[in-house]
Amino acid sequence: MQTEKHDPPKIAYSIKEACKASSLGRTTIYSHIAAGRLLARRIGGRTVIPAESLHALIAGEA
Repeated sequence: MQTEKHDPPKIAYSIKEACKASSLGRTTIYSHIAAGRLLARRIGGRTVIPAESLHALIAGEA
């Protein structure tokens, strides 16, 4: 019997995850960050993108 795995919804994406989730390239992601259309936070040594910010960019709200 196969059990379904239910992960909690993501609240933030790494750059690599954001690229995969949005089908955008690294350069495009960093361009949106530099232009202020995509929010990014440094936590420790990692850069993370809040899920709300990525969703807003894709929805055209950024």
